[in-house]
Amino acid sequence: MDNLIVRYISRIFLPFVQLYGLYVILHGHLSPGGGFSGGAILGAGMVLYALSFNLPEGEKNFSPDASTILESGGTLLYAGIGLFSLLLGANFLANKAAGYPLGTPGNLFSSGAIPVITLGVGMKVASTVITFFYRLIAREGGQNGAAD
Repeated sequence: MDNLIVRYISRIFLPFVQLYGLYVILHGHLSPGGGFSGGAILGAGMVLYALSFNLPEGEKNFSPDASTILESGGTLLYAGIGLFSLLLGANFLANKAAGYPLGTPGNLFSSGAIPVITLGVGMKVASTVITFFYRLIAREGGQNGAAD
């Protein structure tokens, strides 16, 4: 897309979208939100960037290989917390029973392992949204993925 206004507004708007996505992920245990909704916001922000600045520019900013790594990292983080709970003698993804420090209710660093779990879910969802977008655009635009 060669629209100067869309690029300018996207460049201003994108950092706030990304910051809000991180806020929703990190505060999911305190307010409505969490890993899925925050990850969808982060992924949508990257799709906005790719649509505003053309696909090759979006791939330079966040490549499909980086998306695959982030997707695997989110899955490993989620599963790692669950396996660590099993090693501590509790159920998979157990929180209080596994002995994670719960902190003071209402604080950012409260509720034990739940913020780390939602971070893993957010990473997975954001990278999945980006991967779906790149694959759909590549199918639409041919082999090189450039759709105008």
